[in-house]
Amino acid sequence: MQYNFTKLKTDIASTETWLQKEFSTIRTNQANPSILDSVHVESYGSDVPLNQVASITNENARTIRIAPWDNSLVKAIEKSIIVANLGLSVSVDDKGVRVMFPELTGERRLEIVKLAKEKLEQAKIQVRKHRDEVNSDIDAKEKEGGMSEDEKFRFKADAQKLIDEANKKFGELMDRKEKEILG
Repeated sequence: MQYNFTKLKTDIASTETWLQKEFSTIRTNQANPSILDSVHVESYGSDVPLNQVASITNENARTIRIAPWDNSLVKAIEKSIIVANLGLSVSVDDKGVRVMFPELTGERRLEIVKLAKEKLEQAKIQVRKHRDEVNSDIDAKEKEGGMSEDEKFRFKADAQKLIDEANKKFGELMDRKEKEILG
C-alpha cells in the first residue's frame, strides 16, 4: 500500500511561499518595493493596494520612487506610508513620492532579525501541524485495517523526512535573510 503525501507536499509548499512573502516584506538596508505591498491607499472612496494606483520603482539602492497615475492621490499615498509605520522617510516632490530607507542601526538590525526568526518559527509550527494531521490520518487508516503497523511506521517516517527537508529549506531562507539584514 502507498500513502498519498500530495496534500502534505502542497501544504509545505504553501507555507514556504508564505514565509518567502513574509521575508520579502521585512526591511533590509536595500530599497525593496515589496515592503510597500501591505500599504493601502484611500482612492475614490475605497481602500486599494498602493501598486494599483501608482508605479513603484527603485530610484537607487536606498530610495524608491512612487509615481501615482493620478496626481491628486499624492497626499493620500504619503499619509498611507507614514501610517503604515515601516520606519521609512517619505517626501513629496513634483514627480510623486520618494521613499528613503534610512541607515539601520546595529540595534535595529537585531530587532529585524528577531522578527524574521519569529516568522520562521510560525512557518515551522504550521508545518508541524500539517505533519500531525498526516500522522492522525495514518493512525486512523491503521485502525480501520487499511494498513499494517509496519506500513504505519514507514509512512510516518516518510512524512517526517518531508518535514525535515522543509525545515532545512526554511533555515536556508532564514540564513539568507539574516545575511541580508546584517550585511
